[in-house]
Amino acid sequence: MASISRLPNGKYRPRYRDEHGKEHARHFDRRVDAQRWLDEVTAAVVTGTYVDPSAGRQTFAEYYAEWSARQVWAPGTEAAMGLAARSATFADVRMRSLRRSHVEQWIKAMVTRGLAPGTVHTRTNNVRAVLRGAVADRVIPRDPSEGVTLPRRRRAAAAMTLPTPAQVGTLLQSADDPFRAFVGLCAFAGLRLGEAAAVRVSDIDFLRRTLTVARQVQRITGGGIDIRAPKYGSERQVYLAPSLVDLLARHVAAHCPEGYWIFTGESGEPPHQNAIGYRWRTTLRSAGLAGVKLHDLRHFYASGLIASGCDVVTVQRALGHATATTTLNTYSHLWPTAEDRTRRAAEQLIADSCGLCADSETPTSL
Repeated sequence: MASISRLPNGKYRPRYRDEHGKEHARHFDRRVDAQRWLDEVTAAVVTGTYVDPSAGRQTFAEYYAEWSARQVWAPGTEAAMGLAARSATFADVRMRSLRRSHVEQWIKAMVTRGLAPGTVHTRTNNVRAVLRGAVADRVIPRDPSEGVTLPRRRRAAAAMTLPTPAQVGTLLQSADDPFRAFVGLCAFAGLRLGEAAAVRVSDIDFLRRTLTVARQVQRITGGGIDIRAPKYGSERQVYLAPSLVDLLARHVAAHCPEGYWIFTGESGEPPHQNAIGYRWRTTLRSAGLAGVKLHDLRHFYASGLIASGCDVVTVQRALGHATATTTLNTYSHLWPTAEDRTRRAAEQLIADSCGLCADSETPTSL
């Protein structure tokens, strides 16, 4: 349904009909330009990238409002997406007028304001999800954020703080008795703050020494809490060390008379982030430590699993990561390097060789 006609004034008029039967046309002085335009449109239709020239009249803010209403999000994701969309400096720009320069200017503004590189990456990725949705909806032909330069983030090895075993031991001793089990779950089971706060007595199998992570606590506007599934669908079973089982058993006996929630706040419900944060800061002061975050205990647990020889998938499942890629991106620097393995293998060869030669009075050491 495409053709090129020559008008009485000498111009060339290519035209075509879209999938809805609507006719589109332009005018060119040269036939070769008319043919090129028609070829580009035809190629876009064939490859599925065709966008109606009249589309994209909505501003970014208007499109986001329409697009976000169709998304199935957890409350935390909805809040993060809304924050990113509202921060975009091109909110009032029509979608079809969006250029890479708009996105670059926004990123530059965030960096100038002093936002952390991780925050800039997160907000950009959230807005990029909106733009990709617009491409899928055929509102715009391509994502203008593709290929933009983002601020460099610190390497995981440099950004991660790993408490020492001695520091963790001091923290356990310094924590008040009701909070000691919470620290233990984070340090020796790798639970996130919200996951540890949402543990019920029935989640612990004291005989099989396992813990089922089935929910998390999230603080909501107004100071209340919301009980929901763990982030990224990370329901899992954690295998507990016998000493941690003993710690939890003592905690249940002393502080869980109703036998329901392991930890409770003032209202009898699980504690939220603010309450846990206060108790953690109190524990740090008592321990004489600074700069250690509660989430660092999760890294401490992961580092222990890796040091003991656990593979990537085992660590992924224990921590509840969505993919093994997430585990590697976070902890790859903790796994033994090729150099480490080479030295150990060579040392084993020496030990085996010396052992085999022991009867022939060969020295057992180099």
